[in-house]
Amino acid sequence: MQENNSHRIVVVGGGAGGLVLATQLGRKLGEKGRARITLVDGSLTHLWKPLLHQVAAGSLNSYEDELNYFAHAKKNHYEFQVGRMENIDRDAKTIQLSPIEDEHGHEIIKTRELPYDTLVLAIGSTSNDFGTAGARDHCIFLDNRIQAERFHKEFLQNYLQSHVMSSTEEPSELNIAIVGAGATGVELSAELHDACKTLNHYGVGDIKPENVSITLIEAGKRILPALPEKVSQNAHKQLLNLGVNVMLGEQVTEITEDGLTTASGRSVKSSLKVWSAGVKAPDFLKDIAGLETNRINQLVVQNNLQTTRDSSIFAIGDCSSLVLDPGTDKEFRLPPRAQVAVQQGQQLSQILIQKINNKELSNFKYRDYGSLISMSQHAAYGNLMGTLTGNVNVHGFFARYMYISLYRMHQRSLYGTLNMLILITKDLLNRTTRPRLKLH
Repeated sequence: MQENNSHRIVVVGGGAGGLVLATQLGRKLGEKGRARITLVDGSLTHLWKPLLHQVAAGSLNSYEDELNYFAHAKKNHYEFQVGRMENIDRDAKTIQLSPIEDEHGHEIIKTRELPYDTLVLAIGSTSNDFGTAGARDHCIFLDNRIQAERFHKEFLQNYLQSHVMSSTEEPSELNIAIVGAGATGVELSAELHDACKTLNHYGVGDIKPENVSITLIEAGKRILPALPEKVSQNAHKQLLNLGVNVMLGEQVTEITEDGLTTASGRSVKSSLKVWSAGVKAPDFLKDIAGLETNRINQLVVQNNLQTTRDSSIFAIGDCSSLVLDPGTDKEFRLPPRAQVAVQQGQQLSQILIQKINNKELSNFKYRDYGSLISMSQHAAYGNLMGTLTGNVNVHGFFARYMYISLYRMHQRSLYGTLNMLILITKDLLNRTTRPRLKLH
């Protein structure tokens, strides 16, 4: 049992970093009653965000890979509260949670307050449309599972409608535009290429693979700008081999129901449009409770992950901004990546134990292990960085294996080694009984 006067740690956000943090704190402090840990999230379940492009394409059934927060909290000695934070009262040391409504708009849970001694914000990020005209009205964003499933539903509807719309004179066609050629845009392009072939194989609709146009639009000079140029070139060639149209140096200026227009005047016809260009922290974080934020709403933190204006509030992951070695030739701003959030969650658990024990807080130390991009079943590309490997570019089977292992390591940190192996076995067995693509 936890003591009523134990230190209260509230973690807001159950993404990669926040969930790892709550899990480790529960095991290290919650089980022994040394602290009361509460995780807050607006959803009831967790899904690893790098998998959303597979959910959108239908190559992953999200309901089979989700984690239930209530069940996981019980097993790992922390509490879970469903809700979305809307404000912080730093003087009273409480957070306010918005009311929750059902699908009919009826309020089922009133506004609540949660007290804290230490608050950790791990709210993640949302897509940044840079104010592009029509983006919010006509694009689907892939910030969460609901949005990814919405895309999958509309994607399937195009195929189902083609049964009725098909004509002997004009073949049914499907035009998809993806704005932003970062990891999400590139991986989604490849997954959709495979999904179109699979739907045709199963006889869903009358859209032939050769009548599907997938266009990837990037404002920069190359795709995957965060990765080495050689990796970008190899991935670009693979996309072209798959038949994906890649437009570089084209900034989207307007999006309509029928397509989009770029600054150079080019038009792209599309019935399905995805926005995957740029990220920002949620708008409600801008200057929340007087805390320091940057131009994309991220909370500015010190090297020990404390916010700059309140030693009781920490921030990790995409909603935080940390510059390492500022003012030197080694200056480096941490990117919004899953491995950053996970490392911060892991190390913050130790930092908070130091805080509870009134010891000096350690600084966060980041280790870049490289980046990997999956091109569906065809290939994977990326670079690995480590003591043994150095900085090397990888591709093919080895890169594909390493890409898959990233998710397995995430599962291991949440479930333990034995349960991770059971999940791997379950996934292998399911391949023999379920279709290759989610068809509903």
